[in-house]
Amino acid sequence: MPGSLEPLDIGVQIPYHFRCPISLELMRDPVTVCTGQTYDRSSIEAWPPGIPRVQLPGSRSRISRSSPTTLFDGLFRIASSGSGPFSLRVSALRRLRGLARDSDKNRSVIAANNAREILLSIVFADVSSEPSELNLESLAILSMFTLSEPECLYVASDADRVRYLVNLLFHSSIDVRVNSAAMIEIVVAGIRSPELRAQISSADGVFEGIVGILNYPLLYPRALKIGIKALFALCLVKQHRQKAVAAGAVEALIDRLAEFEKCDAERALATVELLCRIPSGCAAFASHALTVPLLVKIILKISDRATEYAAGALLSLCSASERAQQEAVAAGVLTQLLLLVQSDCTERAKRKAQMLLKLLRDSWPHDSFANSDDFAGSDVVPF
Repeated sequence: MPGSLEPLDIGVQIPYHFRCPISLELMRDPVTVCTGQTYDRSSIEAWPPGIPRVQLPGSRSRISRSSPTTLFDGLFRIASSGSGPFSLRVSALRRLRGLARDSDKNRSVIAANNAREILLSIVFADVSSEPSELNLESLAILSMFTLSEPECLYVASDADRVRYLVNLLFHSSIDVRVNSAAMIEIVVAGIRSPELRAQISSADGVFEGIVGILNYPLLYPRALKIGIKALFALCLVKQHRQKAVAAGAVEALIDRLAEFEKCDAERALATVELLCRIPSGCAAFASHALTVPLLVKIILKISDRATEYAAGALLSLCSASERAQQEAVAAGVLTQLLLLVQSDCTERAKRKAQMLLKLLRDSWPHDSFANSDDFAGSDVVPF
């Protein structure tokens, strides 16, 4: 664009995309930086930090992408600069989020650039205020990484930071809610202190927020995956499992059980077994019409772990309720258990199956197939 260009007539409307985001004036020498955002050269060069560039043919130029490390360093310098334009910082974080999603290699490079510390400082810069795009973009990137224990302690040891994450579980955006749940799970799983784990699981609304993600009405695989990971991590704290039951975790688990993929189904069933170990959880599962039939059907269907957890949950339910025993027998549990004890499943699963068979001996039908020729080779004998 010629340097002698006369000012535009005041009556002419300058298109938004022709304005420099820094100066808000018509761009005379546009340059596109590595975030994908375009600025006027004089504005971006005058704004710290300076970033090396290469000249391309024509009037437009592009910031150098000489190496991944240089690119990530530049993006993090932009994102962490408190004196920089807000829109540029957000653009840098969005670019980083896209790069982190692209490959494991990118995530490794990002992790090696002191990224987590920078992102943590941005996410929790002002926990007393409404979250900005800057905070939320940083949270989205952090949710893709495993944090060190000191980094987890940085979050877990501060009640305001924990409360900030819990509040985000009720954000209008499902993506923000899921990212917050991911962060909570990462922190709970990354600390060894039982006291701090208990403090997080006792936070007002944390279980309601996680269950709300599991109950999200549209099919959103990431919500299911992150939701069950967070719920399982929180339910490992025994003294607060009743809060999960009160928040509706039982209904959410049973209603969504068929939708989980293998690893997530194992976590879901492990959570079911944990909640069945407390009276309120056991009663809630027993009152759900689909609980027992689903657990019986799962035995030997998904994986050894899933079978073990399903058998453990059934053992707790049938130990507490004669009705559950009758439902289990009606659903065909005896066949499943006899097959289980003869399978290559885990010893814990077989032990639970044997205990359940003994518990159900009075519920066996008179023409029990356990004494039939079909099971002549079984090493299980009537009790």
